[in-house]
Amino acid sequence: MITFDHYYVISTGTTHPVREFVELAFKAAGIEVEFKGEGVDEKGYVKGTDKVVVQVNPKFYRPAEVDLLLGDCSKAEKKLGWKREISYEELVKRMVENDLKEAEKAAK
Repeated sequence: MITFDHYYVISTGTTHPVREFVELAFKAAGIEVEFKGEGVDEKGYVKGTDKVVVQVNPKFYRPAEVDLLLGDCSKAEKKLGWKREISYEELVKRMVENDLKEAEKAAK
């Protein structure tokens, strides 16, 4: 039998739409995105251009989204003494900066 006594959720404790994540990630990379279309046909373009930088993959599209997805990190806070130290926006920025560094290393 599998028990989950030693597993912890590390989260911001906040909920954000995918669109917000995409906007913040591209912003951290110095790109402003604007969205056009709806549902499965929605695409994100570099603002002021026809260049598509993000689009919905129909395989993963969920027309009936769940009401709320929210990580509960209270167990990690209580048992490990873990505390959130950065904002969601800063987390996204750090993720993008790290990915850009890794891509730069791989290109050498």
